[in-house]
Amino acid sequence: MTQQNLFAALRAAFPADLDAIAIEAADSHEPLLYTWRDLDRGTAMIANLIDSLALPPQSRIAAHTDKSVEALMLYLAVLRAGHVYLPLNSAYQAAELDYFIGNAEPAMVVCASRNFGWISKLAFGHRTRHVFTLDDDRRGTLLDRAALHADAQAPAQREASDLAAILYTSGTTGRSKGAMLTHGNLLSNARVLKSLWGWTGGDVLLHALPIFHVHGLFVASHGALLNGSKMIWFNRFDPRAVVARLPDTTVFMGVPTLYTRLLAEPSLTPEACGLMRLFVSGSAPLLTETFDAWRERTGHTLLERYGMSETLMLTSNPYRPESARRSGTVGQALPGVAVRVHDDKGRPLPAGEIGGIEVKGPNVFKGYWRMPEQTADDFTTDLWFKTGDVGTLDADGTLRIVGRSKDLIITGGYNVYPTEVEGYLNELPGVAESAVIGVPHPDFGEAVVAVLVARPGASIDEAALAAALKARIAGFKVPKRVLLRPELPRNAMGKVQKNLLREQYRALFAG
Repeated sequence: MTQQNLFAALRAAFPADLDAIAIEAADSHEPLLYTWRDLDRGTAMIANLIDSLALPPQSRIAAHTDKSVEALMLYLAVLRAGHVYLPLNSAYQAAELDYFIGNAEPAMVVCASRNFGWISKLAFGHRTRHVFTLDDDRRGTLLDRAALHADAQAPAQREASDLAAILYTSGTTGRSKGAMLTHGNLLSNARVLKSLWGWTGGDVLLHALPIFHVHGLFVASHGALLNGSKMIWFNRFDPRAVVARLPDTTVFMGVPTLYTRLLAEPSLTPEACGLMRLFVSGSAPLLTETFDAWRERTGHTLLERYGMSETLMLTSNPYRPESARRSGTVGQALPGVAVRVHDDKGRPLPAGEIGGIEVKGPNVFKGYWRMPEQTADDFTTDLWFKTGDVGTLDADGTLRIVGRSKDLIITGGYNVYPTEVEGYLNELPGVAESAVIGVPHPDFGEAVVAVLVARPGASIDEAALAAALKARIAGFKVPKRVLLRPELPRNAMGKVQKNLLREQYRALFAG
């Protein structure tokens, strides 16, 4: 196979003028500018530090850090050194990290200084030998140690089939599964999107997404890097500050929650979007109201696409003509990607009929980390990946997502699997049983709601329950409402009928 280190391909796309601005950190107290040379030198020094540790080949390197340009450089340096990047949501708490570190067995962990005490204890308990710190103010032991190393480094030789990253995603048992993505998966998807979405010289990306999941780390960052485009970089999403920088931007990518918050800013006008050529929405369903309101306010039509941690991007509405983008659809299969809809017996369905969505292509992952049986279950005998999503294909190949066969909740672009949250709820004093559901929410797309049955004689305080959960799991997983019932609805087999709960509470956040 051909040597295909993803970093080497991204580095080859850097502009000839390495002293041009690559990234502007827009939410720092003082303007902070990084050149392409800075990215090259910085990633080389971190990669050389990693090399000096003599880690086993293809070691996992976990990052539980706040968003920063240096955190992006860490990701690129891991690729450069030929190891496997493991991004972890910075909101994850001890119980979650204990599982991820125990399952992935990273040789190296990088975390924020404020979390070093408890994370290092977890890591060392799982025989991780190296723990460094990295903060969003360019401080930490990672950078201190990297500064002692040379600023030139030859990228490691890697094949397209070699692992580049592992992304943990919700599983059917509530335990997260590590989706193994290769250098070939990531590079092929980035190249397709560069062409399909019309990336061109002079493009500027406003980057306001987190960098621990596919949308921000891969789709957005790879798009700009592979095109040699400047990024205006926000460590934290601030709607007013983002609108203020739109006049300097041509491309923006966001989850539906970001678009609803931008629509609440009076300064969002067609003039503010005068240079914009592309607004992309993904990671969660986009309400028709948001789609229409955005077009009315800005004169631009949002481009919706569909992807997953296991597959990267699969489909996209058209880039041109903009008028062909259709609300409620996620477009057609990307070049090189195949999409089909089958019934529960694996038989193909005609256009317009609802069934399970299955996909195949160079972007589809290698399998789940250390879960061969789960991997086998999620692929058909002819090696199509069963996404777990349910939808229809129109006669022209346009895909509509109508639901999820697994009870996954997507809130603000983040995935929440109910079984995991229920496990923590059921351990709390006074809780007899629980059912966690997602219901429509005007800001987050879906909101996590817990329906509880209390133990006899127990009283449950919603605020105290939320506080107990926040100490154990990420804030986005904590239910926005807790509702008490004498019992949960069940079918004849005793299974909780969550569909009835979702219907009963679907208007909980209306208005």
